[in-house]
Amino acid sequence: MNYSLPLFFSLFFISILTAQTEPSKIIVAERISNPPKIDGILDDAVWQTLPIHTDFNMLQPSNEGKAPKTHRTILKMAYDNSAVYFAAYMYDDNPSSIRRQFSQRDEINVQADVISIALNTYNDSINETRFYITSAGTIGDSKVSQNRQDFSYDVVFDAKATINDRGWFAEFKIPYNALRFPEEDIQDWSLNMYRSIIDRNETYTYNYINREVGRETQYNATINGVRDIEPPVRLTFFPFAQGIVTNFDGVTETEFSAGMDLKYGLSDSFTLDMTLIPDFGQVAFDNVRLNLGPFEQTFGENRQFFTEGTELFDKGGIFFSRRIGNGPTRGSRLNANERYIENPQKVNLLNALKISGRTKDKLGIGFLNSITEETRAIIEDTVTNTKREVVVEPLANYNVFVLDQQFNGNSSISLVNTNVTREGDFRDANVSAFVFDTADKNNKFGASGRAIVSNVMDTDGITSGFLSELDIAKIDGNFRYRVGHDFANTTYDINDLGLVFRNNFNNFVAAASYQIFEPTKRFNNYSFSITARHNRLYKPSVQTNNNINVDAYFNTIERFSFGGNVYYDSDTQDYFEPRLPGRFVTYSSSIGGRGWISSDYRKKFALDLSLGFRHFYEDPQDNLSLNVSPRYRFSDKFLLVVSSNYAQNEKEFGYIDNNGDDVFLGQRDRTSLENTISANFNFDPFKALNLRFRNFWSVADYTEDVFFKLNEDGTRSQIAYDTEDSENRDPNTNFNIWNIDLSYSWRFAPGSVATLLYRNQIFNQDDQSTVDYTESLNTLFDQPSLNQLSLRLVYFIDYNNLKNSFGNKA
Repeated sequence: MNYSLPLFFSLFFISILTAQTEPSKIIVAERISNPPKIDGILDDAVWQTLPIHTDFNMLQPSNEGKAPKTHRTILKMAYDNSAVYFAAYMYDDNPSSIRRQFSQRDEINVQADVISIALNTYNDSINETRFYITSAGTIGDSKVSQNRQDFSYDVVFDAKATINDRGWFAEFKIPYNALRFPEEDIQDWSLNMYRSIIDRNETYTYNYINREVGRETQYNATINGVRDIEPPVRLTFFPFAQGIVTNFDGVTETEFSAGMDLKYGLSDSFTLDMTLIPDFGQVAFDNVRLNLGPFEQTFGENRQFFTEGTELFDKGGIFFSRRIGNGPTRGSRLNANERYIENPQKVNLLNALKISGRTKDKLGIGFLNSITEETRAIIEDTVTNTKREVVVEPLANYNVFVLDQQFNGNSSISLVNTNVTREGDFRDANVSAFVFDTADKNNKFGASGRAIVSNVMDTDGITSGFLSELDIAKIDGNFRYRVGHDFANTTYDINDLGLVFRNNFNNFVAAASYQIFEPTKRFNNYSFSITARHNRLYKPSVQTNNNINVDAYFNTIERFSFGGNVYYDSDTQDYFEPRLPGRFVTYSSSIGGRGWISSDYRKKFALDLSLGFRHFYEDPQDNLSLNVSPRYRFSDKFLLVVSSNYAQNEKEFGYIDNNGDDVFLGQRDRTSLENTISANFNFDPFKALNLRFRNFWSVADYTEDVFFKLNEDGTRSQIAYDTEDSENRDPNTNFNIWNIDLSYSWRFAPGSVATLLYRNQIFNQDDQSTVDYTESLNTLFDQPSLNQLSLRLVYFIDYNNLKNSFGNKA
């Protein structure tokens, strides 16, 4: 196998790229000496003399023509040595129709009008920082880079909005410590402004964006006039303190912690972020499920340090931050008469830092480093009462290094390296990736892919692996298509600091789609797509599956959406379910699909509904799923969303055990029910009471006593398997988990927040697989519950304000 072929093939596409055209409009920014008061009223003298920028364009649902005169929009811009300032005038001939649902920071997709200032301080047509404010006064920010928009990116800025009989108005102050830009006398920046009107279901932009070609970031207006900036020192501190009281099974514990996050501008372009003595005690709970499959159960990242400003580190898809501070990598065996006194399930993070930024030549550089502490299990001999300690995770260092060169306003190539070094004889790992995402000068065709080499070092030596991906696509117009190839050898493994479920594949894909960009008489938008996949193993070179999938999406002019998909799977050879190398199990061909509807969220009551099915032709199993999620907006302050997900898999079969030679499978009826409640009461854009509830129940019922031994050819032979025999594993499972988070948050100053959180959790897992939901819930409530109350205070300190404060006192 020629591993380097996809890499060389992709370089051909890079060689044909040329420069992107200039934006069509110009925004004039003027230096000011007396900054405005940020109150959203716009009566400051400075705003009366600045140039106005208007004549906005339609973006959605129509992408043609100008915004209506009844909804004229004006933008003004100014700057000084501390910040850039914007004034926005959103006129409306019917101001009573302006939606004003309250929400909290970054929750800008609500029933409220919203504007955003999309600021590109490199004018590279790729990277933007967007600053939002809604008509109800909620602010938000996000980082945009190529195909990704990251709302976990949070900086400290000030914005206010007001409303009167002419429309609504907004004012922004964006300090330079919230931006990164080259160290140049004359700045080359660009900007676009977006205005969304919920009642009219329309979005306008200052500079025209052609939705059929390229990305939104390629259509900014040029900013003229920003020069000779002398920004202050970019140094901010976020000290925090947290107190926790926990009660579990009659035992109460208290804990107090304190630490600090720090941001320091190494230059105008590069920033150092550090977290010292981190504590993530108030992160959201994970949506744990009953896992019967061959792969680990993983969860999204909720820790702010690892979600904020990580767009560089996500290049190549080889960094999975949940590996840092996850469970220990080595277990400890119990001898006869031994038990655990302490068996840690997580590893403490000692500190972490990241440095990131981009040069004036559009080279992005990122470095992330984290250190986790040594973790030990304590084991006691119940006969002699002697104790021993076992290191289950040593002192470990994790780091990521990224170089990302962007060019032509629509393309990038990246080199990424991750490394894990553990003390002692624990395994180490190193992974390197080459990544590219390119397009031609007219944004008609694109090529993207990656080539990754993994190395795992343990006591047996070094094991290397390889993965490659290549996609070539037509990326403009109504009709689009793509072809791709994915490959991984048998030893590819990035799971020390990345995430991969499968290796040993040699897969091919082709897809085509059609979508409209101009509304019709009935529809604002609709699209169709068809995707065909041919999946194979690399070694041995055998077919594992063919799949074809058809999708459809429709959105009416009344904002009612519906759609669905239908798919067909050929006979599938699954080489992972048996859990023994070289063995596979065959699942018969199947057909399935899902249909869904989503009603207009502008109305007080709205409903999301979906129904799915899957039928296997030769096997007796059938799958059914139903999701019902009504929502009701009692007022602009109170929103309630309820969701129920039901799944029934009848007579499916899967792995239950193996003895090293034989693999045993069982036929089961699997039922799952997940109920969630999300309730939000927003007193204003700064204070809110939030309830998050989740109850997940699932049973795997094998009581029909249908068991199989897996044959070498992937078929099954029915056998007798006694689940009550002590030598056999009883696979019958009743799984139930209950989580409640009730919190009050108060953003009492820019960048500063206090959060009071009550948390309740109950969990039960047993072999009573024949119980119904009510019986399982009753058993669950008999279990000890975790009750936790915590208070966390984070305060934002700007070094310049601190210096000026002490200077004034002096």
